[in-house]
Amino acid sequence: MAERRVRTALKRGTRGLGLALALAVVAGCTPLYRTHGFVPSQSDLMILEPGIDTRDTVTETLGQPTAGGVLDERGFYYVQSRFRTVGPFEPEVVERQVVAMGFDAEGILRNIERYGLEDGRAVPLERRVTDDGLRDTTFLRQLLGNLGNFDATRFIGDED
Repeated sequence: MAERRVRTALKRGTRGLGLALALAVVAGCTPLYRTHGFVPSQSDLMILEPGIDTRDTVTETLGQPTAGGVLDERGFYYVQSRFRTVGPFEPEVVERQVVAMGFDAEGILRNIERYGLEDGRAVPLERRVTDDGLRDTTFLRQLLGNLGNFDATRFIGDED
């Protein structure tokens, strides 16, 4: 009778452990979403008037942009990205919005454009590494490789 109770308890414990493990796997595979950056809403953009607003009024209305013009000060860029992470895998960009504003030389707003992830292009980056001149050997191999290269006469003086 006691042996039967032990088996029943073990079965329940095993089922409970299996259920807990299954829940942990499901929870670990649940996607997590994170949002970085800021993009003004369409209603905020409707307040701005190209040809009238300036850099200063745009900044007062919308706040500081994520980035300014790269080569000159003729652009404001508001960027927002949404990332999805599933389990131990690398985060993946699932949504990106960019609002680009162009200004003329006097700082007057000329155009407002909105771009999405589908409008972007991947930019291949090159990795250029300068060769350090070292052979691909370990310190120990370099040390032992020099054992046969010593000339004893350099260390022992000639006694004439």
